[in-house]
Amino acid sequence: MGSRGGSAFDLLAKPIRKLIQERGFVRPTPPQEKAIPLILEGKNVLLIAPTATGKTEAAFLPVLHMLITMPERPRGIKVLYITPLRALNRDLLERLEWWCIRLDLKLAVRHGDTEQRERARQARSPPDVLITTPETLNAILLGRVMRRHLRSVRWVIIDELHEMVDCKRGSQLSLALERLRELLDREPQVIGLSATIGSPEEAARFLVGNGRPVEIVQVPVARMMELKV
Repeated sequence: MGSRGGSAFDLLAKPIRKLIQERGFVRPTPPQEKAIPLILEGKNVLLIAPTATGKTEAAFLPVLHMLITMPERPRGIKVLYITPLRALNRDLLERLEWWCIRLDLKLAVRHGDTEQRERARQARSPPDVLITTPETLNAILLGRVMRRHLRSVRWVIIDELHEMVDCKRGSQLSLALERLRELLDREPQVIGLSATIGSPEEAARFLVGNGRPVEIVQVPVARMMELKV
């Protein structure tokens, strides 16, 4: 599904392709090959694939492409990356930061323990990409200044979706996304990332809400192993 005879990476802007080479990615993983073209077409996508198959980059790289190629970049938060607090680890932050720093994009993190000084900085100078949790998104939707910054959101990436389907936290997230939509002048593009999940159709409906289109990309990646006894 990449560009003619090439790979999905060929569809991305030159600065991102250069960073892909610098990162040492030779070719896209199967989830990246299937999801990147659909995301670049502006479709809502639920990507289901095993851990360590490059799901984060499959969602983040095409969104970065669309962000850096915007004719005019509005002030405010353009990308929301929502993840459960447990998944907000140093590895994830370093991976996302690596791309943003080199593309001259501002990235910030917001959760319940974020210091007041950092919150004030985000209010004064909103990041292009905000990493947050479902609970914190509900909280910042109430703040006058942060609500204004959220009006620029164009893309929402929801990580670890399987942890939030069918629980109280998931209900909080669904409510927050509907409240976010009320602020915006257009539907945001929503991308969900999940490990293998029992009912992909239900998870997809949870991701975007009733009546909205969504593409399900399911990639069973068999690990090649050689065992010697």
